[in-house]
Amino acid sequence: MLDQATAPALEQCAPDPVRESSALEREERDRGGTHQRLAVVPSAEREASGARRVSLTRISWSAATDLDLAEWIAQGQRIAVMGQSAGWWVGDWLRFGNAKYGEKYSRATKITGYDAQTLMNMVWVATRFEASRRREKLSWSHHVEVAALDLLSQERVLNRAEGERLSVRDLRELLRAERRAKRDEDPESEPPEGASLVCPNCGYSFEEH
Repeated sequence: MLDQATAPALEQCAPDPVRESSALEREERDRGGTHQRLAVVPSAEREASGARRVSLTRISWSAATDLDLAEWIAQGQRIAVMGQSAGWWVGDWLRFGNAKYGEKYSRATKITGYDAQTLMNMVWVATRFEASRRREKLSWSHHVEVAALDLLSQERVLNRAEGERLSVRDLRELLRAERRAKRDEDPESEPPEGASLVCPNCGYSFEEH
């Protein structure tokens, strides 16, 4: 049993989770970064509070009625980042597994729940864009639309999409218009209207999605 003299000393040595969290946050702010990070909760105390107020399952999101506006916004930011980044994450994860373990798609389908064709598409798009060339202001779907283009064309079209804030639908229409114009100049250079754009490696058809 601890004596009365020892107990206060131990209490002084015990870490304060809120103070430690604040110090880590200051360190993160000082260090900065080139890529946007997931929204963080400002303290361990608030994180625990938010965890109690929000329930997340594979098929639902729900929250306590007393969830405040700041917490609701932070939750939305996290969900948006996860949804927009899943394609990149899965593609990079599977590329790593293929390179390091010789992993096959059959196991990856069981792990992720995605079918093999979708996984091959994710890997191919992730391979077409190294992390340094991916645009944080554009979605995964924007990159999918231009993945089959050569590097210079990818950069040109993504620059325009980012600068003009084009939606995926707008970008798709832009690419179709460019293909029509190119076909008018050289009828044998492009496939006929309505033909699918197919990945040469996995056979994935981009026009269907």
